[in-house]
Amino acid sequence: MTTSKPPRPPRRNSSGLARDIEVLEVLGLPEAFPGGLGVVRIAELAGREKTVVSRTLATLADAGLVSRDAETLTYRLGPRLFALAARTSEAVLVREARPYLRRIARHTGETTHLSVLRGGNVLTLVSELSPYEFRTAGWEGVTTAAWRTPSGRVLLSDWEDEELASWYALHGHDQPMVGPGRSDVSPSAFAVLDAPAPEQVVVHDLLDLRAEIDRIRQRGYAISDEELEVGVVAASAPVTDFTGRVVAAVNISAPKARMPGSLEAIGEFVARATEPLSAHLGSAPATPR
Repeated sequence: MTTSKPPRPPRRNSSGLARDIEVLEVLGLPEAFPGGLGVVRIAELAGREKTVVSRTLATLADAGLVSRDAETLTYRLGPRLFALAARTSEAVLVREARPYLRRIARHTGETTHLSVLRGGNVLTLVSELSPYEFRTAGWEGVTTAAWRTPSGRVLLSDWEDEELASWYALHGHDQPMVGPGRSDVSPSAFAVLDAPAPEQVVVHDLLDLRAEIDRIRQRGYAISDEELEVGVVAASAPVTDFTGRVVAAVNISAPKARMPGSLEAIGEFVARATEPLSAHLGSAPATPR
């Protein structure tokens, strides 16, 4: 049986911002999930008058920080608040990941990227460039189709089958370059392929995507051989946090002419190199493959 948090005594002369924060904190309590809380219960837990809490909730709802169920009249934390939290998490992720990306880029001599899922596709948050003049470029701020990139497939690798099917129905045929800019323009000197050679395509349909997800789970990485850009190969591995979920992907991309060896070896390297970052974020040690 869940023990309710005892009501706090009413407070006076608190600032409006402090009051707003108290209400948001109440809606962040376990009791508020999944059905939300009514005005009376929120007032009890916040130790405030019902009328004051009602006005506060109306203001927060107008700002998108809380949402109100029209049928049950209960309140939950709103989508804008989650969006702000996600951006904050991404900023922290970039800060923590930079030293690891630099290390990988120095070791390999190739451009290294950190990417996340955004709007169902892949957004590159930060890139560490190769020291070579002839190199793949940074893709910071560029969004690409997840099904066409090893990073995207890695970011989907801990999804359940039902989630994956719903995602593929919406995004399985997105253009290679989702944004910004024209779909045929790459930030690097390598042209984006509208349609790669059939033998280079990893995902033709949902069955292929599921098979690729199984391979990623088994070996810990994904690879790409001239699938998105002419003359470019890449390998990606997942970054997990303390929850065990995949929160980002680290990707190494390079001109194919400079990577004559096995792509599998590159994949194994990036999988090993990403493990310390996951551990830094609180992830449990990886199971030996």
